[in-house]
Amino acid sequence: MKVPFIDLQTQHRALEDELNPAMQEVMKRADFALGHDVACFEEEFASFCGTRFAVGVDSGLSALELSLRAFGVGPGDEVIVPTHTFIATAAAVTFAGAQPVLVDVDPITYNIDVTKIEAAITPHTRAIIPVHLYGLPADMDTILQLADRYGLVVIEDACQAHGAYYKGRRVGSLGHASAFSFYPTKNLGACGDAGIVVTNEPQVVEKVRAMRDCGQKVKYHHELPPFNHRMDTLQAAILRVKLGYLEGWLEARQRIAALYTELLTESNLVVPCESPEASHVYHLYVVRTPQRDGLQAYLRDQGVGTAIHYPYPIHLQPFYTHLGFEQGSFPVAEQLCNEILSLPIFPEMTTGQVHYVASQVVEFFLSMAMTEEAKTISW
Repeated sequence: MKVPFIDLQTQHRALEDELNPAMQEVMKRADFALGHDVACFEEEFASFCGTRFAVGVDSGLSALELSLRAFGVGPGDEVIVPTHTFIATAAAVTFAGAQPVLVDVDPITYNIDVTKIEAAITPHTRAIIPVHLYGLPADMDTILQLADRYGLVVIEDACQAHGAYYKGRRVGSLGHASAFSFYPTKNLGACGDAGIVVTNEPQVVEKVRAMRDCGQKVKYHHELPPFNHRMDTLQAAILRVKLGYLEGWLEARQRIAALYTELLTESNLVVPCESPEASHVYHLYVVRTPQRDGLQAYLRDQGVGTAIHYPYPIHLQPFYTHLGFEQGSFPVAEQLCNEILSLPIFPEMTTGQVHYVASQVVEFFLSMAMTEEAKTISW
């Protein structure tokens, strides 16, 4: 059996009868930039998240950067971010002209270690960006309490957590603003790049709307930085169709994750944690083992697609060498990067595929145990 890491073709084939007419309507109207479907999707996604407003942009990175800029974050400011995340989290801070201040992550949740945030706060700190990594919400109560104490802005990086709940509220509705990505592989993915800012603050909406569209509130009158970060109307039309299926897809991901966890009890893997305060929506099902590289190679030979999210922490990325960190600076993140492996998970994944992947993982560890036993007997 071959099991791909993700299977977008199957998802799109199932939605052809809805996606094709939606795209044809955009072609007929020819409102390709910030058209009718963008405005509709903004309203629908804000309602989904439980926020007043949403502003569609061209990527999750743009959503983060424009959110920071809307709050006046810029040169001379510092923004606290976890060092174990996709580089876009830190890059948004850099592109806004501020300095990312890195913090290690929790060894159980893999989200930012909230016990280390306060020590990273300085008189220059303006914001915290918690990442809901892999689909598990961060400890938002502690983060918001710290932010309130020090007068900081909290911008959620919810790019991997569409639809997740934290204490009964959707992620995206917890901070001062939030950023989502609709990259094709996300739980809610476009057929290209797209992103969105959600917030309850009207002044943030006004600034982000202007900045995404060449800095203009009134046509040809450019008051704010003139970026071109508009959401494509075709992508908005696609996302409107897919949004109606998101709840079902999230339930499917959670069922698959639960089955994985049950079937992998016989392996030596560390499986993802669950939280009584939050719902994990499993954008990724990430396991840990010191034998990661061997396991990945074995699964590849058995036809199973895997990935590593992420092989290098931010502080060891070549682009961020100027921050001055060395190996050992953030030991938890560094250990994770050497041990984590993402197993296949997508809503259309069959029970048979899950059983096959899990059986191959268990077989790998059994074969390793037998090899070690043989060595001991030989010795």
